[in-house]
Amino acid sequence: MQLLIRLRNHAIEAVALSLRRLGILRRYPGFFQWRRFLRTRRAEWRAQLAKQAGARRVLIAGWVGADAACATLEGLLTAALSLRGAKVDVLLCDSALPACLYCGLSNAGPHFAERGPQDRLCADCSRKGQYYYEGLGVQTLRVSESLSTEDRSRARSIAKEVPREKIGEYRLDNLAVGEHAMAGALRYFARGVLEEDAHSELILRRYFEAALLTAFALRALLKRNKYECAVFNHGIYVPHGVVGEVCREQNVRVVNWVVAYRKQRFIFSHGETYHHTLMTEPTTAWENIPWTDELDAAIQEYLHSRWSGSRDWIWFFEKPVTEIEAINRSLGVDPNKPTIGMLTNVFWDAQLHYPKNVFGDMLEWTLETIEYFKNRPELQLIIRIHPAEVRGGVPSKQKLADEIARAYPVLPANVIVVLPENDVSTYVLMSQCDSVIIYGTKMGV
Repeated sequence: MQLLIRLRNHAIEAVALSLRRLGILRRYPGFFQWRRFLRTRRAEWRAQLAKQAGARRVLIAGWVGADAACATLEGLLTAALSLRGAKVDVLLCDSALPACLYCGLSNAGPHFAERGPQDRLCADCSRKGQYYYEGLGVQTLRVSESLSTEDRSRARSIAKEVPREKIGEYRLDNLAVGEHAMAGALRYFARGVLEEDAHSELILRRYFEAALLTAFALRALLKRNKYECAVFNHGIYVPHGVVGEVCREQNVRVVNWVVAYRKQRFIFSHGETYHHTLMTEPTTAWENIPWTDELDAAIQEYLHSRWSGSRDWIWFFEKPVTEIEAINRSLGVDPNKPTIGMLTNVFWDAQLHYPKNVFGDMLEWTLETIEYFKNRPELQLIIRIHPAEVRGGVPSKQKLADEIARAYPVLPANVIVVLPENDVSTYVLMSQCDSVIIYGTKMGV
């Protein structure tokens, strides 16, 4: 983790209080009302913005105006950077793309593959973003302003002509636009693998065209405006994954942010998405932290709170079962047997390239592990399927339990599968394991 910003409690509480008190105008519920907040400070605020004409430039590449949660933090960053002397531009989409991460099976409608999002999602998204940032008074840039007729024609042609099986590996010069297009399509369908049908191919090609348009637009914008830094959420999918690719190509410093699990915490990752930096950061960033009894106690206290999520703002069960004997009885766990815990991910989530993978995908990893334990009856395997499969923001359409059942209609007696709906505490369950394996890594408990 390159940087974990610890926003002080009183600052977060002040923002939350402002949202409640000043969010009386419910034109767009969930959006902070900058107009009202700055109403008595308008002249002072405009004078502050006027000072920034020759200042260091920062691009807030939020793109998706309808995402109230992202807009809230990125609006705060826009205000904070402006107050500290930066000239901030905000980049918003204006129905320029045929697909993006705002689209999904749950909201895009049945005709998305043929018609795209314009008649259903784009107008609402553009309207909300415009309204929100107009209240701040900063310059808002439109994606379509950086796209020519030739760009649109070229993107449409490439997206149509590249064979389906080559899209995921397609590179525009050295930009991995195909990878992010594939990840976007998988997220749309909430699956780890696209189905082999015409509908899936149409959606994939929509995301491919959108990824290409994103690259063309960002290249044009960065040629026109010289930014020191670009800030945007997450850093993968379409458009944000491609935004990062182009910024790095053009030597514009990238800062990606994401909400951390712990309350009032965000992860800011420098250079690229936290999916990569959390694995590639030098160990010197943390291995020599002075260790004290107080620090140890604080960490242990927080780790124990993870059992219930009491100190987090991301959790999956209101009241998880934490009584170990009850958990073992309900699942049929033998506490006297050497036990390996296995923690899965969600099939569609973060489908981007990681170097030196041992397994092709999570399903291959899972099935080969079960096969190994089938021949090791003296051991016990507990597979905890991620609760986000059914309780996450984008419920998975490809369920691991279904895939396991197809491969093993009768599970080996020493393999226990814990369904994502099961409210047993994962932390308590894993605490009795001799070792725990996680998709992508391994840790002892």
